[in-house]
Amino acid sequence: MTTSHGSPVEVRRSARRTRTVAAFWEDGTAVVAIPARFTAAQEREWVQRMLAKLHKQGERRAAAGRRRPATDDALAAHAAQLSAQYLGGRPAPTSVRWVSNQNSRWGSATPADGTIRLSDKLRPMPQWVIDYVLLHELAHLLVASHNAAFWKLLEAYPETQRAKAFLEGVSFATSRGLEGLEKDGAAGSGVAGQPMSGTPIGC
Repeated sequence: MTTSHGSPVEVRRSARRTRTVAAFWEDGTAVVAIPARFTAAQEREWVQRMLAKLHKQGERRAAAGRRRPATDDALAAHAAQLSAQYLGGRPAPTSVRWVSNQNSRWGSATPADGTIRLSDKLRPMPQWVIDYVLLHELAHLLVASHNAAFWKLLEAYPETQRAKAFLEGVSFATSRGLEGLEKDGAAGSGVAGQPMSGTPIGC
């Protein structure tokens, strides 16, 4: 079973839970906790109800996220929210901040001290793109390289492939000197972990 965005769903039955049903995100999985006494039909009904509630909560958060985190404190708070929702809260950065001197990357992370930096060229971009870059760097606090384990961490975020394609398109256009990107809020210096030439580098 998966959500409408393709995230896995886990149903947990509990003898202690007698009257209440709950739903929450855990390590990128939508968990629905129900009483052990529920029939299969009741389970199906309540799983659908709670997944719909999780979806609405996500939409509300996305709407709030469109008010882009302007300050470093707001960015750090947003990163903590993304970490809890998609990565089980495991990456806990010591600082997350906007920087203006990052010209070859969209974002960078230093696992040794837990810091994350995002290029301020991301500011005018869609929030789902900023969220992808944040999650990309949060994942690097857990896995340093771009190996299979790293990309597995990002599978729960439904916009991963779309955001990667968006940033690759911006990098392709910018590297060829196409005009108007900065006016449209799409200028940038490279995909998270990639310079404009497309040659992979660490992030």
